[in-house]
Amino acid sequence: MPKLHTEQTAIVIPAFNEAESIGAVIDSFRPATRRHVVVVDDYSTDDTAQIAEQKGCVVLRLPLQLGAWGAIQAGIRYALKSGYQQVVTMDADGQHQTSQLARLLNFAKKHRASVVIGTCPGRLSVGKKLAWAYFRLLTGLTMEDLTSGFRFYDRSAMRVLAAPVASLLDFQDVGVLLLLKRAGLEIIEVPVDMVQRCNGKSKVFYSWWMVARYMMQTTALCVAKVGQGAHRADSRPGETG
Repeated sequence: MPKLHTEQTAIVIPAFNEAESIGAVIDSFRPATRRHVVVVDDYSTDDTAQIAEQKGCVVLRLPLQLGAWGAIQAGIRYALKSGYQQVVTMDADGQHQTSQLARLLNFAKKHRASVVIGTCPGRLSVGKKLAWAYFRLLTGLTMEDLTSGFRFYDRSAMRVLAAPVASLLDFQDVGVLLLLKRAGLEIIEVPVDMVQRCNGKSKVFYSWWMVARYMMQTTALCVAKVGQGAHRADSRPGETG
C-alpha cells in the first residue's frame, strides 16, 4: 500500500451490505491511513458498519438508504466540512485496489486535473461498450468508462458534487460527469488494474429491466441537459452552514 498524503486525502467508500468484503478492503490500507477512510453505510442490514468501525475507519451511518451516489455525496460533504483537499472514491466490493491509488493521485498531480477516473477497459462487456458509445454521442463526453467508481476529485470538484443539484442524481456516472464538465472542470482517465468483485453483482446491469430503466433514465438526463447553468467551480456550494 503506497503512502498517501493522508491529511489532505479522504477515501470515501459507499457500502450497502458489504460485510463479506469490507474488512479485506480496509485491511489493504495502512493502519495510520484508516482514520481517513470514510465508510458510508447505506442503511445496511448486516455488520458492514460495525466491521468498519472496529478497523478504525470513520463510519457515517445513513438513516435511510440513498443508493451508491447518495452515499458518495454524503462522504464528499463530510470531507469538505472536515477540511480535506481531495477525495478518492472506491467500491466496497473489492474491485478497486489500494495499490492503484498512487497511480490515480500522481496522474491528477501531473496533469493538474480536477477529476481523474480510474478505468479498466478490459472489464467492459460488449453491451456496456455500446451503451457508453450511445451516451458519448448524446453528451459529448469522451470518457471510455462512464461508471467506474474509482475516482479522484479535487476540492473544486467536491464543491460541485456537494451542491443540492447533485442530490437529484441516482448514479455516479453520466449525470455526475455532466455536472463536472459544465462547471468547467477537466476530467481525465487513467488505466488501472481491477479485479472481479468479491461478492454481489452490478446494481445496474443485473437484469434486463434494470438495464432498460437505466438507459431511459440516463437518456432523459442527457436530453434535459442536467447541470446546465450549475455553479461554476469557483463557487462554494456545500460549504455553507
